[in-house]
Amino acid sequence: MALTDRMPDSAFTGRNALKQRVQERLLARLDFSAMSLLDPVMLRAQLAMLVMQILEEDGAAFSDTDREEVINDVMNEILGLGPLEPLLQDEEVSDILVNTATRIYVERSGKLSLSPKRFRDNRHLRDVIDKIVARVGRRIDESSPMVDARLEDGSRVNAIIPPLALDGPILSIRKFCREQLQLEHLVARGAVTSEIGEMLKAMVYGRLNILIAGGTGCGKTTMLNLLSGFIPAEERIITIEDAAELQLRQDHVVRLETRPSNVEGKGEISQRDLVRNSLRMRPDRIVLGEVRGPEALDMLQAMNTGHDGSLATIHANSARDAVTRIETMVAMAGLNLPVHMLRHYVASALDVIVHLSRLSDGTRKLMSVQEVVGMEQDVIVLQEIFRFEQTGLDESRRVRGRFLAAGVRPHFMARLDALGIALPPDLFDPNRIREV
Repeated sequence: MALTDRMPDSAFTGRNALKQRVQERLLARLDFSAMSLLDPVMLRAQLAMLVMQILEEDGAAFSDTDREEVINDVMNEILGLGPLEPLLQDEEVSDILVNTATRIYVERSGKLSLSPKRFRDNRHLRDVIDKIVARVGRRIDESSPMVDARLEDGSRVNAIIPPLALDGPILSIRKFCREQLQLEHLVARGAVTSEIGEMLKAMVYGRLNILIAGGTGCGKTTMLNLLSGFIPAEERIITIEDAAELQLRQDHVVRLETRPSNVEGKGEISQRDLVRNSLRMRPDRIVLGEVRGPEALDMLQAMNTGHDGSLATIHANSARDAVTRIETMVAMAGLNLPVHMLRHYVASALDVIVHLSRLSDGTRKLMSVQEVVGMEQDVIVLQEIFRFEQTGLDESRRVRGRFLAAGVRPHFMARLDALGIALPPDLFDPNRIREV
């Protein structure tokens, strides 16, 4: 249904009332103990038959298309997340943004548009939010009106309700790609070149500490998944996240997730607690979903004390901003370190910063790869290895540009050479230009 063909309010209200009647009568007939014994396919078939029977008993006049829509809507309410279910199944949709019950926006190919789907009212939306957070053991109420959660497929969920949200419940879902993206997928999309991808793979294999920086929705988690996939299968990997969404392909993976406080304000387990605990679990690699607080200090300590090859993401607009944010987060730990010592600590822990960005046409690209060289007086020195340079827009207003090498051989190449990791000798030739 096009946005210009949104269902009139009267038609929506009429079909909505029919759906409610059918759902109430369906719930009255269900044997929930028997339902738990059926597999999902059989359960869906049985529910569809019951809905058909109730519709015939109701005697309402509707077409076969309307009948199918009512059946699907009722099934989604019983087994899924109501109006959100079709959007979750749509592989073209990457983000679902619910601004109260009547406005649901979706992102396709980096562009937002208004969906014809809607909830009955804010109570209906709140019920769906409660269903989502209950599945992962979280809670949301007036005493705790914000929550981060996840869906079963790893999609990231954030919800905020009144009194903080003035107009009604707000729900944001960042869908996780069901297909695990490989390097060749990002190369085909022009997000990175195959040469840069091979260098990233070599850096992970060479156990460099890598920080992935970028803004919201630029593909940091996708890149983190990609890089973590290069970790050798025999190594023990521990992942630490606020809401578990990483999908590592290796067998030897331990997944840890933070826990919010309970109703009494007790029992919270923070990322910092998990980072500290992970050091006692004999990790070969630590993968931190996002650095956002004092856990940055413990992450740097891990990187500086033999747990090299760690990966993490951070919100930042550039590699330099990422370094500044790390400094600020370490200061939040309350150690009152002198500035020079703090920056030396950061410089000695991090090896490479990968900066990503979402451009004006909605595409995500690797914008820069920078090596953390060390300290020069009181300044952390960064050396750019590769960068993306935008040259303009094509006739479809798609971003055009090129990937360029800075023409310098990174210091970490000596480490990779010692490990026998070979890269093309002309990889860093500034005359090699890849147009995308």
